[in-house]
Amino acid sequence: MPAPRPGSAQRPLSEINVTPFVDVMLVLLIIFMVTAPMMQQGIDVELPKTTTQNIRVREEPLVLTVKKDGTFFLARRQVPEAELQEKLTAILQGLDSKEIFLRADKSAQYGSVVKALAAARLAGATKLGMVTEPES
Repeated sequence: MPAPRPGSAQRPLSEINVTPFVDVMLVLLIIFMVTAPMMQQGIDVELPKTTTQNIRVREEPLVLTVKKDGTFFLARRQVPEAELQEKLTAILQGLDSKEIFLRADKSAQYGSVVKALAAARLAGATKLGMVTEPES
């Protein structure tokens, strides 16, 4: 661009080129969309598939997980079977809602799932939800 002549009405352009900014924002958006589902960490359990309606939860629910090898997890921490009821009782005493969600692997032994249910009831749980995946 030639230099403006003295006395002419031409002024230098001072517009910001936003194209690189938009490119960077789109790349960041794609990165966040891809990584967001991976951010949910938890215990790897293969849930059974059923046709049920979703439950709306107001606060973070207490989740009791039974893996296929029979190990128990409370809020992502492994708990020995002998301490399960005691820990559930202590946790439920501090909660307003006495609600527990049970996530049991579909390959878990029936006896392990029943032990988890019994421990939840004896600990004082008033509501017990079973976590499943929707059928495709």
